[in-house]
Order: sequence, then structure tokens, then C-alpha cells
Amino acid sequence: MLHPDKSTPVFIIIPAYNEEKIIRDVLQGLIPFQQQVIVVDDGSATALQPLLKDLPVTVLRHSINLGQGAALQTGFDYALSKQAGYIVTFDADGQHLPADIEKLLAPLQSGKADIALGSRFLSKDSNIPSGRKRLLRFARLVNYIFTGLLLSDAHNGMRAMTAAAAQKINLRQAGMAHATEIIAEVRKKKLRYKEVPVNIQYSTYSKAKGQSAWGSFRIFFDILLNKIFK
Repeated sequence: MLHPDKSTPVFIIIPAYNEEKIIRDVLQGLIPFQQQVIVVDDGSATALQPLLKDLPVTVLRHSINLGQGAALQTGFDYALSKQAGYIVTFDADGQHLPADIEKLLAPLQSGKADIALGSRFLSKDSNIPSGRKRLLRFARLVNYIFTGLLLSDAHNGMRAMTAAAAQKINLRQAGMAHATEIIAEVRKKKLRYKEVPVNIQYSTYSKAKGQSAWGSFRIFFDILLNKIFK
């Protein structure tokens, strides 16, 4: 269990779009860690704030769906305005484990890294479905082509960063291509990074919400167009 240092508060940012079926379960797993939990409701058809009003979390809402990258940037801006010490990004579909947050924060708190990137490929308990593995290998190659950094896991939504690192990351990719954009910013801004083993719980629900092959190609073209026209 984490023992929060009040002088360096941790903000957990959860972008959520149409996650009303599972969001309470995800939040109830995080609340015992006594961190600042921020849900960014990215224009869900069913507004999340009324469903969560009894929980000790902050809910921010986009009036329309802007995409996960935009939701994360909203969360970053809010956390920084509240003097966050560390920022953790956490998916809303139930696949991340709250216990892994401590592992991500460790290299930041020891001063060894500015950003910690979760990797399911470094975990001994990895149970990645074969189809997902193929997509992730493709994403890893795309990341390397566009960022120059060859990571073991290209599109893991679980990561942690210092407030100073978050201030240097300005997400312009509103959709899922933000994951590659973050890595590009890490290299461009010369941020020290460390990959940290994390575990993923694949359920029927989370697999259905995950990236399809078509979605992965859309991310590729979003990145390509951004490179051409920026």
C-alpha cells in the first residue's frame, strides 16, 4: 500500500468514454490508495458524474467526445493547476492493477526517472492474447519509426510522470495516437524514462474495448498525417 507524501501529491488521471458499466469497480479499487483521483468523462452518452457523486473523486466532463489524448491533456492541466507532484495515467476499462502504481512511482520518487512507462512484456505474469501481441508488435515498430525509441510495450495506458515532465508534454493528438506522441515528447524534451513491468487483466469487456487492427492502422495514419502537416 502506498503511503502518500502530502508534500508531493499523486494525481491519478482516468480518461473515460462510455465506461458506466465498470467505472465504479475501477474507482473502488483505487480509493483505498488515498490519492487524488480525476475522472475525465470524454463526452460519454451517459454522464458519469451522477453515477459517481458518492465517491471521493473529481469528475471533469467534455461536452462532446474529443478522444483519449484530449481527455488526458485535460487531466494533466487540472492536476498541474492543483500542484500535483506526480501524475499517473490509468485506463477506465478495468485492465490495470492499482497495486502497480507503486512500482511506477518508485523510479520517480528515487530521482532515477522523469517518466515511468508501464510494460506488459516485462511482466513474468504476462497473459497477452496472441492477436493483441501482433498488434502491439506493429505499434512498437511504428513508435520506433516515428520517435526513435524502441520500447518493449508501445501502447500501454499505464504510466507515471513527475509534474515537471507533465509540464513539458503538450498533447496535440486528441485520439489514440497520443501514446506515440508522448514517447516522441520524451525524446524531444530529453526526459529520463524507465520501463516498469505491470500486469494487465484481460477480460471479455476490456478486450472488446481494446484496439482493433483497423484502429491500429488509423493510429498509424494519424501519426503520419501529423508528421506531414505539422
